[in-house]
Amino acid sequence: MTTNTQHTNRRTGRLITVAAGAAGALLLWAVNDPWAGHDLIVRQNGTLQHVGPLAVVLTALLAGLAAWALLAVLERTVRHPVRTYRIITSIVLLLSLTGPLFGAVGTATRLALLGMHLTVGLALIIGLPGPRHCR
Repeated sequence: MTTNTQHTNRRTGRLITVAAGAAGALLLWAVNDPWAGHDLIVRQNGTLQHVGPLAVVLTALLAGLAAWALLAVLERTVRHPVRTYRIITSIVLLLSLTGPLFGAVGTATRLALLGMHLTVGLALIIGLPGPRHCR
């Protein structure tokens, strides 16, 4: 395979990974909010806000693109980019879990948001570097 084809395949795989993480989070939102009837409510800046599908998808996509950018920079600047990437993104995922733990209103919302964070985070941590790095 040529280098250009490899680059295109890697980019396509990463784009699919980012989209899959967002789709997984949206599926969890759909199962909890409209289908199960659990309004996903968070406390933000002293006010209560409903977590809607647009917020879920945009947040997941933004996280995915940020992770992709981080990986791209690390691939150009450090000796072990995948290991460094996974350490950094694991720390970021753990820190992101504090949002649902402390900002969610109710157990159902807390569990749904934790599930969304884990779905997106693990998809990006495991999937973004690509299959040859999963061994």
